[in-house]
Amino acid sequence: MKTPLTPRRVTIVTGMSGAGKSSALRALEDSGFETVDNLPVALLSAVAGAGDGPLAVGIDVRTRDFDATQLVATLNHLRQSTSLPVSIVFLDCDTEILCQRYTETRRPHPMADDLPVAVGVETERRLLAPLREQAELLIDTSRLAPGDLKRILLGQYGGAAQRPLQVFLMSFGYRYGLPRDADLVFDVRFLKNPHYVPELRALSGVDSDVAAFIARDPALAPFLDRLEQFLEPLLALYHAEGKSYLTIAVGCTGGQHRSVYVIERLKAWLAGKNRPLNVRHRDIYASRASTQGHGP
Repeated sequence: MKTPLTPRRVTIVTGMSGAGKSSALRALEDSGFETVDNLPVALLSAVAGAGDGPLAVGIDVRTRDFDATQLVATLNHLRQSTSLPVSIVFLDCDTEILCQRYTETRRPHPMADDLPVAVGVETERRLLAPLREQAELLIDTSRLAPGDLKRILLGQYGGAAQRPLQVFLMSFGYRYGLPRDADLVFDVRFLKNPHYVPELRALSGVDSDVAAFIARDPALAPFLDRLEQFLEPLLALYHAEGKSYLTIAVGCTGGQHRSVYVIERLKAWLAGKNRPLNVRHRDIYASRASTQGHGP
């Protein structure tokens, strides 16, 4: 039997169809939440008041009697009539990516009927707007791996007061867009670029030859010194304020060389301080595939 991590609280998990509601509910269930999916809004107050421990309820446009405005009113009434903390997690995603997911799975969009999937997505987006505006936690899953979604949810709801700040390090390429879940973003495109050295172009920032090349750049050492001086007090302050996870992203043009190397340096620095951390090099392979005929 799972032991609840916190006293009774109610978390509504909602958002765009195909954005990851089922994955979010599974992650919360793994962390000790009681979970209920597609609960009719009319039953929400009764279910919220029955039982102990945290409760996560999945509600979206497929839920019977769904009405976003009515759901917001029900949540406000629940907050006022009980002592239960109530919050909304809203999962969003780019329309193009949602359409791609529905095309790949050949599943019908709940709002599309015989219309194009994109029409259904935009209709749903308008219907959910009141919930999105009320969300305490907004997660864009457009470029988010399932493991990253779980990390964000556990960082928010997994008992932050009983563990140190979780640090997530990510390298990325500006060519492929900013990471939307990043708390702090640093740009290292000022460093000399190994892409222009033919024997280094196909390698990455985890390879020793690339690492040696970047390490020789006179701009690197003062940047890393100042970055570490900047981050060290911030980590303590974030944790003192109750933040349970922090995503630090470092970007270069393609996400293959410079940002990867700097993240590896930050990883070694934080590991030496015994901080819990995870690392992801988001675009390391995407950059390799795109260098044919393009600048970095």
